[in-house]
Amino acid sequence: MARISGIDIPKNKHIEIALTYIYGIGRSTAQKILVEANVDFNTRTEKLTEAEVARIREVIDKNYKVEGDLRRDVSMDIKRLMDLGCYRGLRHRKGLPVRGQRTKTNARTRKGPARTVAGKKK
Repeated sequence: MARISGIDIPKNKHIEIALTYIYGIGRSTAQKILVEANVDFNTRTEKLTEAEVARIREVIDKNYKVEGDLRRDVSMDIKRLMDLGCYRGLRHRKGLPVRGQRTKTNARTRKGPARTVAGKKK
């Protein structure tokens, strides 16, 4: 099983899909990495040679921020917004949607399960 950026990528998938198991790499980024590393998209992970895995690992380490570094940067960006006290930071702090979505209905993912309020009926 190939281990890239601290993640064991699945061995029975195409390498293009398997790379998306790494936080910060999606399909288009995976394609760019494989082109740069000169690896065929349709190769299964188990069929990769050690040299190909090393080239992929080198490209990712050199050009992309993934896993722990990326998670840390994202959390620091959110913490910075919260410390500034700007609108987006307040929304993060209150656990409400940040990007202008409606909250009268919906928004259950951010707000959590609905808590019924007694006497709400008209």
